[in-house]
Amino acid sequence: MKIGVISDTHMQHADEALIRTAKTVFGEVQMVLHAGDLTRLAVLDAFWDKEVVAVCGNMDRFDVANRLKDREVIEVGGFRIGLTHGWGSGKGLEERVRTRFDRVDVIVYGHSHLPTNHIQEGILMFNPGAYSGSLFFRSGRSVGILELGEGVTGKIIPL
Repeated sequence: MKIGVISDTHMQHADEALIRTAKTVFGEVQMVLHAGDLTRLAVLDAFWDKEVVAVCGNMDRFDVANRLKDREVIEVGGFRIGLTHGWGSGKGLEERVRTRFDRVDVIVYGHSHLPTNHIQEGILMFNPGAYSGSLFFRSGRSVGILELGEGVTGKIIPL
């Protein structure tokens, strides 16, 4: 099973570029996880043909924050995936988000705009980077794919 992972879109609506990403990069995924900072719920319209699980981030509007939780745990393909945005400084971010979940195989988060894909204490820590990119860290735009099979692997996809 493949899961598309996106974070930090910082958009008002699903524009043509996001819809194209949904059709091409996420064309074969069965589910999409959005790790917050959508800004507006209309962004999720790009993934109309997929199951979507999203959490709110620190830059989301009031209506988004009222509709979405700040963390979710989903069970899919025999794995438990924790989903959150993150908060505060980039320093120590992984440790902070790690404390929010028990008994998970994967933690998906955003906030830092920096792609991350590694195992920490038996848990895959996965940040797809920022769909919007980042001026602060000079990082490019990226999304991710999680592949679930015998185990879980992540892949960062530069845009």
